[in-house]
Amino acid sequence: MTPEALVFSLIWSDSVRSLLDLALGFAVAGMLCSGYQLLTMQPASFRLLNEPERNRALAAVPFLLFAAPFIIIRNTIRGARIEGRSFGFAALAAFLAGFWSLMSGTVVASAFQAVGRLVA
Repeated sequence: MTPEALVFSLIWSDSVRSLLDLALGFAVAGMLCSGYQLLTMQPASFRLLNEPERNRALAAVPFLLFAAPFIIIRNTIRGARIEGRSFGFAALAAFLAGFWSLMSGTVVASAFQAVGRLVA
């Protein structure tokens, strides 16, 4: 194997893994928000942190850690339609949601790998 082919294969595998982690993060965020809306009949939002009961607000933190990319994108699309926000704001929100999704997708993929090692 030539050095160029080795470098290309290593970079390609990392890029594909990152892309899959990004997609997994968005999928998990969408699934959590859709499930929340199905159970409570209201969309998930960051207002869950403002619950009057401290325990409910603290319980919302892990949920929001994984559901945040979907909430950010949904709020950005609504803001662009209703308030007419600029493209720069939408691009910044998309970048933030994408990075957040990549990180949460990496955590979910690592958890799947750990569970697979425990089971196998």
